[in-house]
Amino acid sequence: MLLLFCNNNRTTSIKLKNKNVRKRRSGIISQPTEYLEDDEYVTYLKSKEEQNLIRTALENNDFLSHILQEKRLQHFIDCMYKQQVKEGETLITEGESGSHLYISNNGRFEITIQESFIDTFSDVRVFGELAILYSAKRHATITCLENGSVWTLDCPVFKKLIIKTAIEEQEEMVSFLKNVPKLNTASKEHLYQVTNLLKIEFFATAKEIVKQGEGGNKFYIIRAGSVTVIRNNDKVAQLGKGQFFGELALLKDDFRQATVVADAPGTECLTLTRKEFIDHFGEVDEFINLKMKYLDTEKVVEYTDVNLDEFEILKTLGIGGFGRVKLIRHKSYRDQVFALKCMQKMEIIAKSHQDQVYNEKNLQMACNSPFIVRMYRSFRDSKYVYLLLEVCYGGDLWNLLHKQKKRNFEESAAKFYSGCIVEALEYLHKRSIIYRDLKPENVMVHSNGYLKLTDFGFAKKIDSKEKTYTFVGTAEYVAPELIQNKGYNKAVDYWALGVFIFELLTGRTPFHTNDPGHLKTYKLILKGIDHVTFPYYISSKARSLIKKLCAHTPSDRLGCQRGAIEDIKSHPWFSSFNWSKLRNFEITPPFKPVLQHIVDTKYFENFTENKTVPLDDFSSWDNEF
Repeated sequence: MLLLFCNNNRTTSIKLKNKNVRKRRSGIISQPTEYLEDDEYVTYLKSKEEQNLIRTALENNDFLSHILQEKRLQHFIDCMYKQQVKEGETLITEGESGSHLYISNNGRFEITIQESFIDTFSDVRVFGELAILYSAKRHATITCLENGSVWTLDCPVFKKLIIKTAIEEQEEMVSFLKNVPKLNTASKEHLYQVTNLLKIEFFATAKEIVKQGEGGNKFYIIRAGSVTVIRNNDKVAQLGKGQFFGELALLKDDFRQATVVADAPGTECLTLTRKEFIDHFGEVDEFINLKMKYLDTEKVVEYTDVNLDEFEILKTLGIGGFGRVKLIRHKSYRDQVFALKCMQKMEIIAKSHQDQVYNEKNLQMACNSPFIVRMYRSFRDSKYVYLLLEVCYGGDLWNLLHKQKKRNFEESAAKFYSGCIVEALEYLHKRSIIYRDLKPENVMVHSNGYLKLTDFGFAKKIDSKEKTYTFVGTAEYVAPELIQNKGYNKAVDYWALGVFIFELLTGRTPFHTNDPGHLKTYKLILKGIDHVTFPYYISSKARSLIKKLCAHTPSDRLGCQRGAIEDIKSHPWFSSFNWSKLRNFEITPPFKPVLQHIVDTKYFENFTENKTVPLDDFSSWDNEF
């Protein structure tokens, strides 16, 4: 592999020791941030010159400049503190997890990768920036060549502050909306959903925001600054923060009753168009009476009377973050074959992922859909926790994809496989579950040739008003709002669906890079799908669907409007697709595994069996397994 390391002036390349082979992609999850309303945050006084130095470094960083709006930027600056560094001191060590971001202030620093010299720098620059998203492994070592200083940010502190700011902003928006006629009779739950549609617009001093007599289709709430209202050339009012104008635009297409002009030094507004409102909720009266419909999960209890010692282990089917998935068979009832996910308890504890493992068990076991791998029950002993799963003999979709002659599927096959995933997502979203890690590696091929979603380690149940903030997913599949730390909802699954369809059609994702640290990938994601070059053979209908699923603004994505997932099913790409036949398994799949016997594993990779015995854990965290 050739790794490129960029600074402001040049690009340095180094040939790494490992070869660039397309490998399965691991998921990423940050430690959940525990936010408390009364949390206090330490800020550090700085001179104006110091603030400007930090601000300039952040604004010149083409990754951070996409995710730090003004309010966040000031928080970022306030939370940084100066740290003196000595000659020979290592600030970042390759391979270690990072929790700090740095800005060089003075001194000289050396960059090495795999013990090979890359570069030195003495300018003011940001490094270690991925730490603000999650505890990313460092992909270079940075050492001080002389005494100097850096500005340091404790990223967990910053993440708490970002969550606090986001929650406060959403509550402020709801309080504004509760003052708007008609909307003020809606439930708070409904108003939370409206906040997801509001966009921020800035109007310079003396700018006419609306003009008397012109048609109007946009509603405005003043977020900062003030405006002057002019009717028939007379100043009739001045409006300030939290006040609104143009509200009739939500009710009907009408002409503006007055001219509204931004006062000095400018006005920031939250805006919402009538079309956006209707696309998501229908007319205002329909919205007021809207009832949220969510289904319960359907836990079906099976195989509760079997014990782990009744099974024999046959072979390893796959390797995951905490252990292995093994093929097992009942010793007495030889036709009963399962997959057993074995997760080392000490590994789970070391990574503080106990809640994640419980989440996987509880959510997947509660699902009963033909497009989701069944989980029957769980076991535990002193070394492992176990999940008993349905076997899908066709292996995973990633393996099938990369066995294709051109490493991509024909459009008809991609459509069939995407349809299976749409059915799985529909089932989950109707039950308020977001999946958060769609990719071919997490999709299994059943013996009937249909697909089933598996691995619920990153799935989460959230209510309709809630957003979640944990950075989670696979780098090439994460939506921009995750990178921007904005909080997110089910819209991330629709973004991932667009990426998934692109990968099925081309054999790669639209945001693939060879950067092992993923920073270049995240930069491409932030640029957006409109900057992606589509191969010539992707049809216009497929291109349209992918672009609509990967819209940069979550509320603009197909599946996030009033029609929900039906908007995806009715897209022209699926125009000739029979959804009813898919649900009834009446469509002939593009591929169906040919099995010689009940324990035929030819569609799985071969793994060397691991004979290492893990350490015991006698803590009680797994009592409910």
